Amino acid sequence: MTCEHVPSASVAPRRSIELGPEEALALLGSVSLGRVVFTRQALPTIRPVNHVLDDGEIVIRTHEGAALTSRTPKAGDPGVVVAYEADSIDPDTHLGWSVVVTGYAQPVTDPGELTRYQALLRPWVDRSMDYAIRIVPDLVTGVRLIEARPSPTV
Repeated sequence: MTCEHVPSASVAPRRSIELGPEEALALLGSVSLGRVVFTRQALPTIRPVNHVLDDGEIVIRTHEGAALTSRTPKAGDPGVVVAYEADSIDPDTHLGWSVVVTGYAQPVTDPGELTRYQALLRPWVDRSMDYAIRIVPDLVTGVRLIEARPSPTV
């Protein structure tokens, strides 16, 4: 087995700065790739997906039979609890950010909204993606990784 990328041993430690919810959501909206985390057979399951941030809510597309699709409730229910993570961290410098949103996943049922999300989000896989899931944030957290300040010498 070969390693594709070996982190540089010369990278100095990084400092982590907590982000406010608004800044964290703005960063999440600046990328199109994330990971949705949900429970499947009582175990955590993670799926990479593309997303769009729409009026503070995360929307992903899915298909009938997908694990997450089968777990989201019908319209009007509060939804199933999920986490959504997105990040942008440089593999060489280790600088960047990471955002985690915890909230409720609900199916998009309005035909007009569904059509709009189908136009905004192109599937990565070669299959029909006729469903959309909206994640309504309840808790938004994030960190920015920056260079650590050098310790003052005495």
